[in-house]
Amino acid sequence: ERVPFTIIGVAPPDFFGPEVGRAVDVMIPLGTEPLIRGKESFLDRRSTWWLTVMARLKSGQSVDSATAAIRGVQAQIRETTLPLDWRPSDLEGYLKEKFTLVGAANGNSQLRRRYEQPLITILVVVALVLLIACANIANLLLARATARRHEWSVRLALGASRWRLVRLLLAESLVLSVAGAALGLLIARCGAQLLVQALSTQNNTVFLDLSLDWRVLGFTSGVTILTALLFGTAPAFRASGVAPMEAIKEHGRGTSGDARVSMTSGLVVAQVALSVVLVVAAGLFMRTFGSLANLHLGFDRDPVLLVQINAQRTEIPVTDRLATWERVRQSVLAVPGVAAAAVSFVTPVSGMTWNNRVDVSDGVPLPERQRQSNFNAITPGWFITFGTPVLAGRDFNESDRKGAPPVILVNQAFAKKFFNGANPIGHTVTWGLGNTVPEPTREIVGLVADAVYRSLREPIPPTMYVPVAQFNESRQVAPPSVSISVRSASGSPALLARSVGAAINGVNRDLALTYRPLADQVNASLTQERLVAMLSGFFGGLALLLAGLGLYGVTSYAVSRRRTEIGIRMALGAAPAGVIRLVLSRVSLLVGIGVLAGAGASVWASKFVATLLYGLEPRDPLTLVGSAVTLAAVGALAGWLPARRASRIDPAEVLRDS
Repeated sequence: ERVPFTIIGVAPPDFFGPEVGRAVDVMIPLGTEPLIRGKESFLDRRSTWWLTVMARLKSGQSVDSATAAIRGVQAQIRETTLPLDWRPSDLEGYLKEKFTLVGAANGNSQLRRRYEQPLITILVVVALVLLIACANIANLLLARATARRHEWSVRLALGASRWRLVRLLLAESLVLSVAGAALGLLIARCGAQLLVQALSTQNNTVFLDLSLDWRVLGFTSGVTILTALLFGTAPAFRASGVAPMEAIKEHGRGTSGDARVSMTSGLVVAQVALSVVLVVAAGLFMRTFGSLANLHLGFDRDPVLLVQINAQRTEIPVTDRLATWERVRQSVLAVPGVAAAAVSFVTPVSGMTWNNRVDVSDGVPLPERQRQSNFNAITPGWFITFGTPVLAGRDFNESDRKGAPPVILVNQAFAKKFFNGANPIGHTVTWGLGNTVPEPTREIVGLVADAVYRSLREPIPPTMYVPVAQFNESRQVAPPSVSISVRSASGSPALLARSVGAAINGVNRDLALTYRPLADQVNASLTQERLVAMLSGFFGGLALLLAGLGLYGVTSYAVSRRRTEIGIRMALGAAPAGVIRLVLSRVSLLVGIGVLAGAGASVWASKFVATLLYGLEPRDPLTLVGSAVTLAAVGALAGWLPARRASRIDPAEVLRDS
């Protein structure tokens, strides 16, 4: 910013600043801010709200006691910082607001607050997938233990203790768990970087160190041991409880105990139920993302390029900025390939908002706190640039300049709120940017269609549009940064960046420019929804795969154990179709019970993720039915293959082998 600073210290390599997720290269004293911003310094404004005070507590001091102490001087601080131009009602609320200290041992982070609930939700999803995998492996170990019943009986008959067999089987389970954990750590190492990249956008790079440290390794070790116990304990105790003589007698028979069958069935039902919960969650999150991604925005996103222009580093006087923005607009309009261009103080879905309380003539009587409306300052051609139609009255034109009658356009939401949906053309609006310094009364000359303002999730707010040339005439100031939105006549708007930049530099080479397609800005606002949908969809698909493999494995093992029985049935005249029905009937029963249990659990659990959804209810029937049908189809496929194989058993071969 053309201000020299002397380097007086270097921070450690792992220091990223006070805000988690953002990394700073240079830190300067707050008191030097006026050197950079000059007369537009925020430090001498009593309405400055963007500062965060961080304090280090004395030894032995608690947050509660420090809060009580700072509230003791609250009145003095409030009096010193009291904005002089606020309305009495605003001042009253400001004075009543109590100071509160919040622990900052782990830094301050909007990223943490924004993604806390989504990541907790994904953590629960991962835990459910782990349980499904544990149930799957437990079933396989039960089957393997049953196949080794003769081995266990011989060991016990030769004097081996039951505890020794349990230790042996748990050791085998631990080997499986450790191998899985090692593979998981390798995948996690790559996945962590992909996660950070998914959180980052073109204009907001996230800095997070997700490398594997002792905390991650310790947590993984604990989960590894817990996992081994989860899927290994029941099979180990079941196998070690075999009666030697009974097992020796059963050797060679194609039967299994009712207890093992019951446990296997219970694990299958649990797998299906948990899979239903995960598939329902994935369906809800993916449909939420789809609803927002395909939302009618009220403007065209694809053909528009946004160029942010910052005049802080220029020598342009504050009073000349409006004229500069107009020269920039005219220069950009002359660029080949530009269909339309307009300057505005706020762009759609930027996360920024300007609002104020308004008074309307002959409007709906509303309490003062409900007379809020968003607003934006724009130049002629803004609605053409974004493809937002003017529904009644007229658009701004070149005659709406300083000294001309003050005019304003409003959207449908404004007309609905302040005029009960009646035609607002001809009515007047008054508001005050400084509250005690009111803007002139403006006549409503046009009604425009509703369009998303700050966020895709928010209802479209009442919005007013004023000409940039007539903005804040009572103060004769303009912000140092504006955006010019450029509509491409054809092709990608990003291709216009070079020529548009050259046109702007022709007006003033010191203007700082930042380019961004409007489609990228809209997509960046969906980062959270895209991440949750992607992860939940992946884990939902993984749950389906595990459930299908589990059902297939259990059914195949059951068919192999009942091979003799099936052969006898077919020798006595049973048809292949009857054998298929015999096998599928049990699969259908287990899947049906699991689906019902999972649907009930999904209905109960969906209330905890209601705030993450958009455009559908947590208990969305379409998602529930679709998930149930999907699980039923997976179960049918998993059961059909072993059933078909069972129907092709040769009775003569079975009887000869038995």
